[in-house]
This record gives sequence, C-alpha cells and structure tokens, in this order.
Amino acid sequence: MSTEQIAVAKLFDGENWQHNVLVSFSNGLIHSVSAANVKEVQNLTLVPGFIDVQVNGGGGALFNTAPTLETLRTMVKAHAGFGSTALLPTVITDSVAVMQQAADVIASAIASNLPGVLGVHFEGPHLSVPKKGVHPVAHIRPLSEQELAIYARTDLGVKMVTVAPENISPAQISQLVALNVIVCLGHSNADGAVVEAAIAAGATGFTHLYNAMSPLTSREPGMVGVALANPDTWCGIIFDGHHVHPTAAKLALASKPRGKLIIVTDAMSPVGTTDTEFAFFDGKVTRTGNKLTAESGQLAGSVLDMAGAVQYAVTELGVEQGEALRMASLYPAEFIGQSATMGRIAPGYRADLVLLDNAGVTQQCWIGGKLQ
Repeated sequence: MSTEQIAVAKLFDGENWQHNVLVSFSNGLIHSVSAANVKEVQNLTLVPGFIDVQVNGGGGALFNTAPTLETLRTMVKAHAGFGSTALLPTVITDSVAVMQQAADVIASAIASNLPGVLGVHFEGPHLSVPKKGVHPVAHIRPLSEQELAIYARTDLGVKMVTVAPENISPAQISQLVALNVIVCLGHSNADGAVVEAAIAAGATGFTHLYNAMSPLTSREPGMVGVALANPDTWCGIIFDGHHVHPTAAKLALASKPRGKLIIVTDAMSPVGTTDTEFAFFDGKVTRTGNKLTAESGQLAGSVLDMAGAVQYAVTELGVEQGEALRMASLYPAEFIGQSATMGRIAPGYRADLVLLDNAGVTQQCWIGGKLQ
C-alpha cells in the first residue's frame, strides 16, 4: 500500500502542539511525524481522531431500532463527518432478543474490521426505575444468565455495560469485570456507600455524569458526589449546554484529576441530518434546535457531535484546546484500554486523524488511514 502524507501548520499529537509538521501513514498506521516544508503545509490543524464511548445513533439510524451492519455504517459515516473515528455503538435498555441481535451485528462488524466500530456499550437493562430517564421501564430487569451469556462473548471487541449498583451486586460486578467487561455506573438512585462498594468490586466508569444519578447533598454524597470525589474512576460528560449546566461542568473539571473526565455525545439518530423527530420505542422524540425531548418532557439523548463538544469545552468552559482534545481522544482511549494504539499521532499508532479548521470544524477525517 502506498504511503500517504499530510502537511499541516499545526498538529496536536495527543500531548503537545507542533508546528509545520508532515505526517506519513500506510497500512492503516502512522509511519512518521517530521518537519514539513513550510511552503507545502495547509493552514489547518491535525488532531487524533475522536473516540465516542456512548453513541446510540446517527445519520437517521438508531442502533436499537435496527441493529444491522447498515445501521453501523450509517452511524460511522455520520459521526466521521464530525471527527469521530471510533465508536462504541450503544444499545439502550431493550429485550434480550434485541441485545442478542445487536451483539451478533457487532461481532460481524469486528470480524470484518468495519471501520470505526470498536465494540459495544450496553446502557442497561440493569438500571434503576426511579432514574430510568427515557429507558423503557418494561425492559428494566435484573441480571440473568441470558444477559450474562451476551456479556461473556469474546467476539465483541471492547465491551461496556452501564448498571445501577443498587440493582446489581458487587459480586456480579466482579463477575462482569472478570469477563473483560468495562462496568460503568449510571441511571441509579444509589447512596454513596453502595456506589463505593461497586467501585471496590471493579466498576471504573460513570455514565453521563450528573444525569440520571443520585445527587450530591451535604449528608449524602450520592452517585454524583462519589463520582466527583473518586480519583481513579472515569466520568463521561455531555457538553451540549442542555445536559449539564456550565457551572456544574466546571465543578467536574476542577474535581476530577486530569485524564479522568471524557467527552461523550449520547447521540441519537438525527446527528448529521435535518430530522426533527424520530420514533423511540412506543413514542417519539422531538428535536428543537440542538435539544431532544421525549413526550414526557425529559431529555432523550442528544444531537451532539464530538467536534462540537470539544468546541463547547473551549469556548464556553474555558478548557485549553489541547486538554479538550485529550478529553475526546486520549482519555477515552485510556479508559477503554486502547491507548497503546489510539489517542495519539505518533509512529505505530492507528492513522485515525482529523483535520480541523481554525473554528474547530471538521474538514477531513481518516479512519485507519482511509479518508472518510
């Protein structure tokens, strides 16, 4: 395979900024990063591809509604337009049959090296009814042998499951971790002690910090308090201006150690389209601007994209651009155990690359060295 090259005025390699740089890549991997002839550089910024560990849909397709390879291709294409080069397609609380179908499709995608699909995130069904959000109550249930058989599969790539720790025991969490499942806590009304026990059992993440979880109060830290105070866990956070107030976002940025706060979109099907509504289980979700609302009035995921979330962090929250980029690439890679090959622009790393203009808008995107 021939070697491709990109020469840019600015490059963020995952740790540091470089100027007037030539990046060469072939066979899906970065070959070299070297000084460029200034006359040849594009006045653009090259950054590591974004990694979204919570994405329900995009391009008009929702993974739950149609768990097919075509849906995955549509989602990848839609999000690649906004700089995402790796996704964990996310299955919202649903029947065992839908979970099994989704798992089979993910396994097929992994086996065929479908660009952009890293694995799967099962958000539910082992959640708390009081904090279910828009997850259908009819499908919320305890962990059974049927779901365990899905989580035990070794052909799904990166496996992530969000659970409410009041409805799944520490022993079950340890069992999932032993099966190489990344256990996240969320959609939960648990008190702080229960959350601490879940972390001790091996849970390492929190799903969309602040949203659908027991709040921090003076005498009961709740899930939010433990998530903010614990230095070893990762927290996904939705920077769309609707899910998290800017002050709460700044509190999270100040509380969590560097590297432990990661940007997620929780994106639904309208991302990359002009769709104003879509079917969701027995109801529908309506889009107003960049806000999605269920018929109950609750937020129902987002139309957020990763490039937009990075820009929000910089412009609205005052996050340094490099740190915002790390929150969208390097830190998620570390969270899911992929930082040896993803999240940086360096020799030997995957050629997952995004070209941004000065406003942070995606111009081009490569997944495994292939222009999308």
